[in-house]
Amino acid sequence: MTTKIDRAGIQIDAPLAEFLETQVLSPLGRDVTAFWQDFAALLAEFAPRNRALLQKRENLQASLDEWHAARRGQPLKQDEYQAFLREIGYLVPEPADFQIGTQNVDPEIATMAGPQLVVPVLNARFLLNAANARWGSLYDAFYGTDALDAPPARPGGYDEQRGAAVIKRGREFLDQAVPLAQGSWADLTDASQGIAIADESQYVGQTEKGRLFVNNGLHIEIVFDGEHPVGKTDVLGIADIICESALTTICDCEDSVAAVDGEDKLLAYTNWLGVIRGDLEESFEKGGQTLTRRLASDKVYTAPDGSEHSLMGRSLLFVRNVGHLMTNPAITLPDGGEVPEGIMDAVFTSAIGALDVEGHAKYGNSRHGSIYIVKPKMHGPEECAFTNDLFDAVEDLLGLKRHTIKVGVMDEERRTSANLGACIEAVKDRIVFINTGFLDRTGDEIHTSMQAGPMIRKAEMKTSEWLAAYEARNVGIGLRHGLSGKAQIGKGMWAAPDLMGQMMVEKIGHLRAGANTAWVPSPTAATLHALHYHQESVFDHQQGLGDVPGLDKLLNIPLAQGTNWSEQELTEELDNNCQGLLGYVVRWIDQGVGCSKVPDINDVGLMEDRATLRISSQHLANWLHHGVVSEEQVMASLNRMAAKVDAQNAGDPLYEPLLENPDGEAMSAAKDLIFKGVEQPSGYTEPLLHAWRLRKKSG
Repeated sequence: MTTKIDRAGIQIDAPLAEFLETQVLSPLGRDVTAFWQDFAALLAEFAPRNRALLQKRENLQASLDEWHAARRGQPLKQDEYQAFLREIGYLVPEPADFQIGTQNVDPEIATMAGPQLVVPVLNARFLLNAANARWGSLYDAFYGTDALDAPPARPGGYDEQRGAAVIKRGREFLDQAVPLAQGSWADLTDASQGIAIADESQYVGQTEKGRLFVNNGLHIEIVFDGEHPVGKTDVLGIADIICESALTTICDCEDSVAAVDGEDKLLAYTNWLGVIRGDLEESFEKGGQTLTRRLASDKVYTAPDGSEHSLMGRSLLFVRNVGHLMTNPAITLPDGGEVPEGIMDAVFTSAIGALDVEGHAKYGNSRHGSIYIVKPKMHGPEECAFTNDLFDAVEDLLGLKRHTIKVGVMDEERRTSANLGACIEAVKDRIVFINTGFLDRTGDEIHTSMQAGPMIRKAEMKTSEWLAAYEARNVGIGLRHGLSGKAQIGKGMWAAPDLMGQMMVEKIGHLRAGANTAWVPSPTAATLHALHYHQESVFDHQQGLGDVPGLDKLLNIPLAQGTNWSEQELTEELDNNCQGLLGYVVRWIDQGVGCSKVPDINDVGLMEDRATLRISSQHLANWLHHGVVSEEQVMASLNRMAAKVDAQNAGDPLYEPLLENPDGEAMSAAKDLIFKGVEQPSGYTEPLLHAWRLRKKSG
C-alpha cells in the first residue's frame, strides 16, 4: 500500500503529491499550500455534484426499465415513446439557434483536415511514436503493408521489385496531389533544373532533404538523395515522399489504459508531462541494439523568397480524461470516499498543460495558448454543463484565463446523441471536437433499452437505422452550430491495423460524410489515410450535406423481429462475443494492458479497448436476460473460447492460460461482465475491470 499524506484535509498518495508539487506546481511558480486548499474546496463543491449526476443516470434508467418492461412485445410508438422521454427529462428542448464561440484554436483542429491517433498514455514508446507521427514515410507505408497492390516484399533485405512498385505508386500520388504543368511525374528524368508544377503556389520551399509542397492544407516533402539505397534506384533520385500525417493525437488516460490506482495514475501523468515538457524518452532493444526514442524537432525550410520558416514536427496533443463514473483510491476525500477520477484528471492534466501555456516546454504544443481535453462518456447536456463548470473552476485554481481549457465532447452515449445540440451549447465557448464511436454508442443503445426485448445480432447493428441516423446527425448538428472552421468533427477508429488495403478503400467514406478527422490505429495508417485528405476536400463535402435526420430514426430501438435463430447462429453469436471478451480481458486483468492488437475469432488482429468489451458483454447480457440463450450455453462458449484464446496467446511468455486457471481473476471478470451485465451502470465495464485488476495487483 502506498503511503498517503494529508493535504488540506484530503489524503493523497505521497508519490503523486510529490510529483505534482515538484514537477508541476514548482516550475509554474504556484503557491503549493494555496493550491491544495483550493483543490480541496473544488472537490468539496464538485464531488457531490458528480455523485448527483450519476444518481440521475440511475433514476432515468430505472424509469426506462419500468416503461419498457410494461410494454414488452408491443410495437414501439415513437410519439408515445418520445413524450415519455421528455416527461422524465431524458429528452430536453432543442436550444435556440446559436454558433459556438470558441477562440484561440490551433489550425490542426480548426482549419486543417487530417488523421488523428489515439494512444495509451501509459506506454511511453507508443506515446512518442504517435506524437512523432506528424510526418510519415509514404514509401515505408506502402512497402510494408497491403495498401500496395503488388507482390509482397521478398525476405532478405530490400526488395527492389517491391521498391519499384512503391516508387510507381508514389508517382501516381504526386500526379494527383501536385500535378505538373505538363505530363506526369512518371515521365520526368531530370530534377536538377527544377520541376514545373501546374500550380506554383503549391511549392512551399526547400528543406534540408528536399522540396516542400502543400495540397488541401497538408504538406508533402519530396526527399532527393541519389546516394540513398532507394534514391539510387530512382531516375530522379527520390529517396522518399514524406507526408504530413497525424495532425492531432489524443493521449489517452481512459479507454485504452488499465489505470486503477495511484501508481498507474502517476505513470499516466508522468508520461503526459514528458510529452508536454518535451523531454520524454524511452529506450528499447531492437535488432540487438539499444535505441532511444525522443520527440521530433520541427521541420525547417527556406521559402522561395529566401526567408526561413518551420513547421510543427509533432502532432498537436489532446489528453483524454476519464468520464464521470469512476473513482480512484489515489486520493481520499474527507468523508472517506475516493476522489472522482474525472475531477482528478481535469486538475492534474490541466496543471501539466499549463506548463505549455506558460512557456515551460521545450517545443511547445499549442501555439495559441490552449489546453485540449477530450471528455468521454457524458450523458446529456447537464453533464456537459458540469464539465464546463469544472473547467471554469480548474482555470481559476491554476490562474488560467477563462476558456484556456478546451473540450472535446465524445458523442458516444444515447442521451448525448439525442440532445447533441443542447450538449454543444453547454460548452459552446470551449468546444473544439465532437465525434462518433460505434462500439460505446451501441453498448449504451443496448443497455438503455435492455428491458424492451432481445436485440438484433451484433453485426447487424452496423446497418441499423439508428446508427445511420446517429452518424449523420452528429455531423449535421455540428455544422449547424458552427464547428466547421473552428473545431473537429470526427469519426471512429479503423480497428484492423493489418488491413490497410481495405482501409484505403473504405475510410474515405468518413471524409465524404463530412468528418475533418478520423481515428487510425497506427502512424503507418495515419500516413496512408492522409492520402484521402489530399484526394478530396472535407470542407467542400461539408457544404453539400443534406438535412439532419430526426429523432424517430435515431430512437428506433434495434429489437430483433422474432428470436428464431438456428442453433448454429446462436453458437456463432455466443462464440464471437465470448472470444472477443476473453481475448481482451486476459490482457487487461493479468497484464494491465488496456489496448492492443487482439486476434478476433477469425485470427484477424484488431485494436481493441474497453468499448469493444462493453458491446460484447451487453449483447450477451441482453440475450441472457430475455432467454435467447441460457447460462449453460454461455459457459460452454466461454470454455470453448478460452481454449482458442489460450492457443492465440501461446507465444506470449507473460500470458496466463485461462483453462489452467478457470477461477482466476481474468475468467472471473469475464463471467461477471456477462452475468452481472444488466446491473452495471450504463453497461460500463470499468467497475468490474477495476475491481478484478486491483485484486490481481494485490495478489
